[in-house]
Amino acid sequence: MAANKRYKAAAERIDRERLYSLSDALELVHELPQAKFDETVDIAINLGVDPKHADQMVRGAIVLPSGTGKETRIVVFAKGDKEKEAVEAGADHVGGDEIAARIQNEGWLEFDRVIATPDMMSVVGRLGKVLGPRGLMPNPKLGTVTMDVGNAVRENKSGKVEYRVDKNGIIHVAIGKRSFDTEKLLSNARALINAVMKAKPATSKGVYMKKIAISTTMGPGIAVDPAAVA
Repeated sequence: MAANKRYKAAAERIDRERLYSLSDALELVHELPQAKFDETVDIAINLGVDPKHADQMVRGAIVLPSGTGKETRIVVFAKGDKEKEAVEAGADHVGGDEIAARIQNEGWLEFDRVIATPDMMSVVGRLGKVLGPRGLMPNPKLGTVTMDVGNAVRENKSGKVEYRVDKNGIIHVAIGKRSFDTEKLLSNARALINAVMKAKPATSKGVYMKKIAISTTMGPGIAVDPAAVA
C-alpha cells in the first residue's frame, strides 16, 4: 500500500498536460517521492518505424558517458591469448565448452552480457534458444563478437548499453540511477537520443521520434517534448 501511495503522490506532482524539456523532466525525477532503494531511471522512445520490416529495425549499442550505476556481469567465450586478455580486462567468467554446458545443462544465467571471439561462435551458436530470447546472443553489429575482447569487456563494464526497438516501435533503456545528479542523467539521455537519431532508417517516413518518457523503477512516466531534447 505504501508503494501505491508513493506512486499516487508522484503522479500528482507531474503535469499531465505538459511536455517537459529533457532537463526539467530529469530534475523532476529527483523531486518525486522515492522508494527505499536506488531506483533505475529509464527512458522510453516511441519511434515512427514499423519494426516488422527489416529495413526499419533500429538497433545499436552505446557507451553512456556517466555509466549505468550497475555492475555488469560479463561472460566471454574465448581461448588462448584472448582468454587471458578477457580475464585481465575484468571479465567475470571466461571459457568455452564448459561454460556452454553450464548454461545448457544447468540453466545458469547469472550474467548480463555475452562476448565471444568469432572462432568461438560455433560453441555459442548451440545456446541460441537460451540466449536469443533474453537478448544475450553475441552480435558483431553490437561489438559483442570481436577479436578485441579486452576493449569490449572494458566498454561493457564502464556503461555500454544496447538499444533495440520492440514490436510496438518503442526503445526502452536504463540511463542511470536516481542517485545520479541531473547532469549525469542528462549526458546519458542525450548520448542515447543522439545515437537513436543517427540510427534512423532511410525508409522511415514522417515523424521519427514521436514520444519520449522518463520514469523510475517505481514511478510514473514524465512526458518529454521530442523537440526539446537537445
